[in-house]
Amino acid sequence: MSRLSIPLPETFAFRCELPVRVSDLNYGGHVGNDAILTLMQEARVLYYRHLGFASELQLDGSVGQIIADAAVVYKSEAFLGDVLVIEIAVTEISRASFNLVYRITNRSSGKEVAIGKTGVVCFDYHSRKVVSIPAPVRRALGV
Repeated sequence: MSRLSIPLPETFAFRCELPVRVSDLNYGGHVGNDAILTLMQEARVLYYRHLGFASELQLDGSVGQIIADAAVVYKSEAFLGDVLVIEIAVTEISRASFNLVYRITNRSSGKEVAIGKTGVVCFDYHSRKVVSIPAPVRRALGV
């Protein structure tokens, strides 16, 4: 059976550290698959703040973002108290969308915990329509 593969870029634009919380754990005592997506969102919000965006709903004026797809490849376990290093890179930019690729690593062990990807689509929350990536957002993303 073939497995999902998410290619990693050579460089990442952003890096943050997040601790594993008790609410991230599942019945197996390690970080649950659903929690990885939540950690990716937390890192994404921190990345957007780093770029000067108000929020996921307001990247530029009334233009925000919606997540069109998400994928995760799980590599190793993480446990309560572990600190995860989450790196983010922008890839596959089009007229109205781009991908964010995440590499999640355990700070202590250096082991990769997960690789993730979200497909981000620019969305005008006033008109409720997909829109082109605004020029200020393109500049902030370095594209």
